[in-house]
Amino acid sequence: MTNGRKKLSGVYMALMLLFLYLPIFVLIVFSFNSTKGYSWTGFSLKWYKELFSNELILDSLKNTLIVAALASVAATVLGAGAAIGVFSMKNKALKGAIKNVTNLPLLSPEIVMGISLMLLFSFARMSGGFVSLIISHISFCVPSVFLSILPKLRQMNGSLYEAALDLGCTPPKAFMKVVLPEIMPGIITGFLMAFTYSLDDFVISYFTAGNVQTLSITIYSMVKKRVSPEINALSTILFVIVLLILLFTNVRSIKKERAKEKKMMKI
Repeated sequence: MTNGRKKLSGVYMALMLLFLYLPIFVLIVFSFNSTKGYSWTGFSLKWYKELFSNELILDSLKNTLIVAALASVAATVLGAGAAIGVFSMKNKALKGAIKNVTNLPLLSPEIVMGISLMLLFSFARMSGGFVSLIISHISFCVPSVFLSILPKLRQMNGSLYEAALDLGCTPPKAFMKVVLPEIMPGIITGFLMAFTYSLDDFVISYFTAGNVQTLSITIYSMVKKRVSPEINALSTILFVIVLLILLFTNVRSIKKERAKEKKMMKI
């Protein structure tokens, strides 16, 4: 019975992975197709060459990367500060209320957030552009950073910070030497999540970008007319980059955990 369940779970997992990754695999394969369409006619790098000569896509990619970088850095700083502040609070009711408010952007539909931010910027007499776009991306990236760092603060031994103060460290130095290394994995995870969310966003960007063309908006406008193989090539490049970043982060965290285990074994 146990072997049967293991086989069933293995088949179920294989089907789930196939369902999730088969479309991506098809997209990657057809990014190397020599002609347009859904029939394979031969291997070619034609669409990658045309991608890097398409000024509209390259400008949109540049705008997307600038917005994602600025928004994720700002969201990481704000989210880390918010997590440390909330963790240090003594009032449990207020702490719970702040946590619930922080979760609202994650629970709210993107179209509601997009329209709300568009109305907010119109009331503030802010025309759509880089500023409104970056503010919008920060607003939905901060909760992901907050939720990534807060568990690391809970796992941390609070007496280490107090011991550093007793040994002569100033509060900023104790924070840099004790707290920051403990929560750094959460900060890195939160930054990567914020960067990925910003790259991926379409709905909120559509309502707040104004005349700024991000990659998702450009792809949407191109898909309405026709599906260009250049989009397949661009999606393949982005998928590979994100995959490499995730692999690097996971391998690094595994190595650190193994190093800690070795030190504990020696002790």
